[in-house]
Amino acid sequence: MRNPIEVLKHLEQHARSQDYKYNRLYRNLYNPEFYLLAYKNIATSQGSMTAGTDGKTLDDMSMERIHRIIAALKDHSYQPTPTRRTYIAKKNNPAKKRPLGIPSTDDRLVQEIIRMILEAIYEPTFSQYSHGFRPHRSCHTALLQIQTCFKAVKWIVEGDIKACFDSFDHHVLIDLLRKRIADEYFISLMWKFLRAGYMEQWTYHDTYTGTPQGSGMSPILANIYLSELDRFMEEYKQNFDRAPQRTRTPSKEYNKANYWYQKHKRALAQDHTRENIQAFKLAQKTLLSVPYYRAIDPSFVKLQYNRYADDFIIGVIGSKDDAERVKADVKEFLQSRLKLTLSEEKTKVTHSNELVRYLGYDLTVSRDKSAKRDEKGVLRRMWYGAVRLYVPREKWIGKLQEYRAFKVVKDEDGTERWKSTHRGDLIHRPEIDIISRYNAEVRGIYNFYRLASNVSVLNNFAFIMEHSMKKTFAAKRSTTVSKIRKKHERNGVFGVDYVNKAGKQRCEFYHGGFVRKEEAAPASVDILPQHRKYDKPNSFARRLKAGVCELCATQTEDIRIHFIRALKELTGKTEAELLMMKRRRKSLVLCPACHEKEHA
Repeated sequence: MRNPIEVLKHLEQHARSQDYKYNRLYRNLYNPEFYLLAYKNIATSQGSMTAGTDGKTLDDMSMERIHRIIAALKDHSYQPTPTRRTYIAKKNNPAKKRPLGIPSTDDRLVQEIIRMILEAIYEPTFSQYSHGFRPHRSCHTALLQIQTCFKAVKWIVEGDIKACFDSFDHHVLIDLLRKRIADEYFISLMWKFLRAGYMEQWTYHDTYTGTPQGSGMSPILANIYLSELDRFMEEYKQNFDRAPQRTRTPSKEYNKANYWYQKHKRALAQDHTRENIQAFKLAQKTLLSVPYYRAIDPSFVKLQYNRYADDFIIGVIGSKDDAERVKADVKEFLQSRLKLTLSEEKTKVTHSNELVRYLGYDLTVSRDKSAKRDEKGVLRRMWYGAVRLYVPREKWIGKLQEYRAFKVVKDEDGTERWKSTHRGDLIHRPEIDIISRYNAEVRGIYNFYRLASNVSVLNNFAFIMEHSMKKTFAAKRSTTVSKIRKKHERNGVFGVDYVNKAGKQRCEFYHGGFVRKEEAAPASVDILPQHRKYDKPNSFARRLKAGVCELCATQTEDIRIHFIRALKELTGKTEAELLMMKRRRKSLVLCPACHEKEHA
């Protein structure tokens, strides 16, 4: 069987040729190597041990189980099981819930193979303005692109598609797939997954629209569907834009201010008196406060676009009527072409000097007229028209509330005051785990908001978190915060000593400061999951093919994978757990006897 990485690279070679059609994709589902790669991919994801409606997990995976799936696909009897629907709280509004579908493990394997195949075909063709659910792209890459492209925009159209992932029309999606894929067996399998339905409270429900949230292939299907919007916006921009750049003719107001500025500059050069200095400074201040270009220039109209998953914004250099026309045209396209509806409440036209919430940040186009000398020594308004990003105050306060790290108390005069509190859910954990947890939470919010101009406000967040941590330590030891500080602080930095293979170590509470960064953080800090290609040696495949039990060294063809959710679950009570702790590995390849013994 061909190596799956080579197959994916071969598929990718033809991706940019829009006329090329893929005819024999379904046969890749007969390749056991693809299932081993898919298993490796999903084993590292969150929720990898969550059971679907069939009650099975990644544990007890074997080549026999893989061959059974392949046999069902070959005779076309394979039928996806309905997903198990559960509801999780929305991050931006915990009171509201969003549905999440949990597929069976067999379905997850097949879906992961489909995802890899579709990603190889479609990823090279996606727009540069699309950033969600894509390799090497994240919220940060989207925001950095906005900072570059949205300079000087006057109006911002905030786009929000109502119930986007639940509203994808299956017929439209299949028609889009058929443009590139001419394999009806593959298309038929896609129909099966789209119409598999879901189970809620043990009641079966059909699915007539949408892609199941929680499915591994849903993100790539969403991008295939919404890439039509990206193409529409790129074509729309070509017709919308007028004049490649502004005319260099200054406004009348600027000419007038510049006339007085030059006049006082000459007067100051001839006679350096106090009156001439004051007059020159006033003329210079007036000149720097007047825009160089006209506020509205009908000959210069421009559009910018950015999308992350189902959220998008459009920047318009032009009048408000131009922005309203863009909004109406996008709404009509979504309804007529993609059968999607824009939310009237959330889709609005906002002036760019107001704050616009996008991807967890507040962004605005600066009107700051402060001047600074450039590298040539010329005094310029360096920040006017630049895009500024800010940390919303309610975001870091919401995190403190989510962690239960503080409470609001009232003084006798009714004044509200914030007070750090200990966290009861962490008291019984080891000290090193407590400080590591706090560090992860502080670094997590800093890594996400590192692009913000006011990222230093997270000092307030860290201050409350540090006091909450000290109170948690004090509650754990039934002592006071002052004694905990005396025991653990060195040179004003709180820390915990521990020992590992490298010897005695010290873990300190984060004290690296909160400095604004101009580059994107690693994709691992993104708020949405990333789907990447893996071109690494497939250790699962090697271990399964070897056919040797890693516990008793028995050679057998019937080999099973024993899998756990997390290393912290290991207690060391069994021989298998001791081996997993020693190897720092969540999986073992076992013979049937050792696997049954471990579960007994």
